[in-house]
This record gives sequence, structure tokens and C-alpha cells, in this order.
Amino acid sequence: MSAPLRPHPGPPAASRDRAVPGARAASRLLTVGVVGAGRVGAVLGAALAAAGHHVVAVSGESGASRARLALLLPEVPRQPAAAVAHAAADLLLIAVPDDALAGVVADLAERGALHPGQVVAHTSGAHGLGVLTPGTAAGARPLALHPAMTFTGTPDDLARLDGISYGVTAPAELRQLAARLVTDLGGVPEWVAEADRPLYHAALAHGANHLVTLVNEATDRLRDAGVERPEKVLAPLLRAALENALRLGDDALTGPVSRGDAGTVRRHLARLAATAPESVPAYLALARRTADRAIAAGRLRPVDAQSLLGVLADSGREVAA
Repeated sequence: MSAPLRPHPGPPAASRDRAVPGARAASRLLTVGVVGAGRVGAVLGAALAAAGHHVVAVSGESGASRARLALLLPEVPRQPAAAVAHAAADLLLIAVPDDALAGVVADLAERGALHPGQVVAHTSGAHGLGVLTPGTAAGARPLALHPAMTFTGTPDDLARLDGISYGVTAPAELRQLAARLVTDLGGVPEWVAEADRPLYHAALAHGANHLVTLVNEATDRLRDAGVERPEKVLAPLLRAALENALRLGDDALTGPVSRGDAGTVRRHLARLAATAPESVPAYLALARRTADRAIAAGRLRPVDAQSLLGVLADSGREVAA
């Protein structure tokens, strides 16, 4: 685990307070409550506490939530969500699943748990400020603050927060406060427009969540091929591929699709269909998208792609049938 996060001193108080509305709130430590002790909420609550903010209450009912709190926020009282919202004088952090967020915000507003001047922030990547409308109607100030990181819900996550990006959507008067919170968490803000939140989140899910599925698919197929330690085979290859992709973009493409090797791809598909037919649709979709990108990047000439695209199309029709 890394050293505790520390508050950042920032510029002198006089210049801070003249900057924008909300600057005084950004320049002091905040009284914070956390609704949702899932993997994200518990870790961010611990990070805010390590930065010096006063985390005064947290909600979490499941056994897993209680275990996380015992590890990460052992001295913070666990209370019902409405009581947490009442106690969060400055900042209420709501870290619940995307589809549950609107209902939680509406319920807290209906109970009168949200109050004027309080900042109500959520950690959903898919949502912006609109989902917080019941809170703003009660006078609360809305903030979307999504960490671009995968979480395990353990103290090890605190070390991974250093330098990560946060997708932030904030009204103008809260931008300085949002930037300060992200800095206190050791991160860097990426300002995302309200309308672009779904696209931002789709990109992250496509890259990170589907990467896990892709790696596990490759691992399973290597086991099917008799490889006893597929993770040992894949680790150096996948690390190099990821580093090259981030550095070189489509110029990092290698392999049979980028070369237009239709015969190799045909054999891949035939063996996959016999061994793991559930893997065929994903292989086809990714191979076709890889071919499209390789052609657009000039890595694969259209004339050399014709046979390959024919194989993919034929296999696609067989799957559909």
C-alpha cells in the first residue's frame, strides 16, 4: 500500500478565494459522507480520509460491504443512507451501480436528506449531472466524478489511484472544487461534457471490461490446446501488445488479419467451431473490425483483404444460420 495521501496546500488563501465561486469550499477540508460501500465507494472514502477530509458516515448493508469498511474505514460509523446524507455537511459521495443511482438520489431527496449548498457527487461513468436533478431541486450542487480505474475494494487499490484520470462533469461554479478533490485523490481531471458521458463510459467499458473477457477467452482456448500455464504464455505477449497499441495506435497491428491471411483465419474458425463454438461470434466480430482498421490505416491493402473478408462473411452467415 502506498503512503497516505496528503492534502495539497494550493495557492495562498487570498488568491484562492478570488478565483471563482466555490473557491472557499475547495480550499478547506470537507465533511464527507459516502453512500454505497462497494469497491469504489469504500476505496474513495478511504482516499478522501487519507487526504485529510472528515469522512463522518458511510452506508453499506451487505457482508462484503461491512468487510470492506472494516479494512478501509474501520472508525467511520455505518449508518442508513439518509442518515449519511444528513451527516455529510459538505460532500455526499454516492457510489452505487449505474442503474440504481437515479432511485437512490430520488429517495434521498424525497426523505429530505439533501440540503442546500451540499455537494452531491456520484461515481458513475455512464451518468452526468442530469441524474442528480432531484438533489439540485433541493438546493444541492451536482458533480459527476468517475475514476477511470478498476477496483478490487481492498487497501491495494489506494496505491493504484496515484496519477489516474477522473471523468468529471461539473457546473462552472464547482470546477475548482472538483479539480481540488481529484488532486486530493492523487488524480488528474478529464472534463467530460454532459452529452458525452455515455460515449466516455462506453469507451472505458469496451477497453477494460471487454479486455478481461478477451484475455480469459484466450486463456481458455490455450488450455483447450493443451497448454498447462496459459497465463505464462500470454503475459509477455499481451503486455507488449497493449504497450504497442497505446504507443503506436493501429500501427501496432500484427497477425493474420492484418496480413490478409485468409487461409489461417479459415482454419482458426473451423477449429473454434469444433472446440468452442461460443467463441466464434466474438472472434468474427473482432476480426472484421481489425480488418476494417487495418485497411483504413494502410496496413492491409483492399485487394489483399478480399479473400479474408470473404471468409469472415461466409463464417458469419454460418453462425447466423
